[in-house]
Amino acid sequence: MKPDTLRDLSPAELTAKSEELREQLLKLRFQQSTGQIESPQMLGDIRRDIARVMTILREKELVAEVPLVSPESDTASGGRSADTEIGTD
Repeated sequence: MKPDTLRDLSPAELTAKSEELREQLLKLRFQQSTGQIESPQMLGDIRRDIARVMTILREKELVAEVPLVSPESDTASGGRSADTEIGTD
């Protein structure tokens, strides 16, 4: 599953995709325990896809939380103005 296609999905769709992948992983684990799994590599692929979906979902949450900082704010200079003298004694 490509990350670019996942980034186009909404958070609700990503959550649904995560649940779908978790169900697939559960079914594959049952197949593995009974010896009926066709390709053991599929387990790793599904786990990676779940991690990819969760990472992109978290990225979207962080982007929604971060407020934009205006360029006029002094937070970048540590609260000091540019004309403050330092170390004058």
